[in-house]
Amino acid sequence: MSSGALPSRSLPAGLRRGLTFWRRSIQARVVASTVVLSAVVVSIVGWFLLQQTREGLLDHRVTAVVAEANNETTEARTRLVAAPGTDIDSASQQRDLVEPIIQRGATRGFSVVLAGPVGDTGGRIEDGGAESTPGLDTSSVPASLEAHFDELAPTAWTYTRIRSADAEGVTRVQPGIVVGSQVKLPSDGATYTLYYLFPLDEEQETLALVTRALLTAAILLLVLVAGMTWLVTRQVVTPIRMARRVAERLAAGQLQERLQVSGEDDLARLATSFNQMASNLQRQIRQLEELSRVQRRFVSDVSHELRTPLTTVRMASDVLHDARHGFDPAAGRAAELLQTELDRFEMLLVDLLEISRFDAGAAVLEAEDVNLVDVAHRVVETTRALADQRGVGVVVRTPDYPCLAEADVRRVERIVRNLVTNAIDHAETSGRGAEIVVQVAGDEHSAAIAVRDYGVGLAPGEAAMVFNRFWRADPARARTSGGTGLGLSISLEDTHLHGGWLQAWGRPGQGAQFRLTLPRRAGVPLRQSPLPLVPVDAEETVS
Repeated sequence: MSSGALPSRSLPAGLRRGLTFWRRSIQARVVASTVVLSAVVVSIVGWFLLQQTREGLLDHRVTAVVAEANNETTEARTRLVAAPGTDIDSASQQRDLVEPIIQRGATRGFSVVLAGPVGDTGGRIEDGGAESTPGLDTSSVPASLEAHFDELAPTAWTYTRIRSADAEGVTRVQPGIVVGSQVKLPSDGATYTLYYLFPLDEEQETLALVTRALLTAAILLLVLVAGMTWLVTRQVVTPIRMARRVAERLAAGQLQERLQVSGEDDLARLATSFNQMASNLQRQIRQLEELSRVQRRFVSDVSHELRTPLTTVRMASDVLHDARHGFDPAAGRAAELLQTELDRFEMLLVDLLEISRFDAGAAVLEAEDVNLVDVAHRVVETTRALADQRGVGVVVRTPDYPCLAEADVRRVERIVRNLVTNAIDHAETSGRGAEIVVQVAGDEHSAAIAVRDYGVGLAPGEAAMVFNRFWRADPARARTSGGTGLGLSISLEDTHLHGGWLQAWGRPGQGAQFRLTLPRRAGVPLRQSPLPLVPVDAEETVS
């Protein structure tokens, strides 16, 4: 695992279960993605409808309040025309003008501010002197609209925030529309501005009602979409899950399992094809099992049957071999060759019997604590004569501490002996190629032995084939040790019996290395090896 990855064990148990369910359930992912996409579409449509509703409500309200403000202004101008211009002062006329409008505004739900006169430096609302609805904060009239009426101008409107205080002094702020219109007082001949402030409470409530309705409809729609998606995907996922369970049973060896076929749709046809495939696989597997059984029986029977004549031939060969000095040179040499080939033939029979036991599943592991350092030294000593005959030097590199593993010492020694003799067979007879290095190492979880030679090496792809029965890297090379071609295959089976690894590396002209890795405790799965599979010197050569 890389350093940037988050270990799954650091996550809470509930979150781990949720992530596992999310990874394994295609139905959950389809439902979730459909709901998310539907939520996005519903949100866009809902936002568009709300914008259209808001604009429609505001447009209708603006038209209504402008018309009402114009009516109030027209009525005020009519009353001003009828009033004498010199009988009363301008202050009294302003009050007479605005008070009826304030009264009507109290019943109709709008407020009024009278400011002016236009062109007077003291005519701004903030300068005081303006007449207004009681409790209204005159700063509710925007300064931009006041600036518009600093001179004679037609009716204009804008949005604002209406601030007012009730009888208890509680301030209230609400959105609204302010409409400005100008009138001329006969008393002083000056032009004043009437500001009508209409709240948008009803529109705001209507918009909130529409929003709640759309939100409720969206939630119900998403629930409906999720339910429909779940039902639709269930019709597809349920047969797939049944097929997965049947496939798992087939993989576990229950070859009689079949899918239930109902209907004539695509899934039913898929189930029919799956059942046909399972039947064909079952038939072929049984044929292969029968062939394998016959093959194992044949090898076992032949091996056992050959032991009796081999014993007889061995006895006759021993007699001839012991008396070879009294023969002529040709007959004496023939007696020696006969003895050698009989030894090899006997080894082949022993290996075939061992292979047949592995094939039949009859191999038994007698595990005990084994020190791989002692094993390496014993194997090197027993193969010393063969190495000297080939002119090859064998070097053992071991740590200062014992490398213990719970294993069958007989089988481990056979593995290491096969690796060392194989390295001697493929080693060169001069230079660095005449050296073989046996390295032992261990850690708290595993122990390993690596056998390195500098011979012909392995071509790309041959590292996986080298453990095949009777396979040879170089068919033209003679076996110095008189091997049978089954040594590495038996070694691999012995390694699997221990739950270990037996791996090979090699490159043409750079030699090869075989690594045996065993767990310290039997039954504990391996995670890594204390020795690298690729030798350090080979890595330096390549780089």
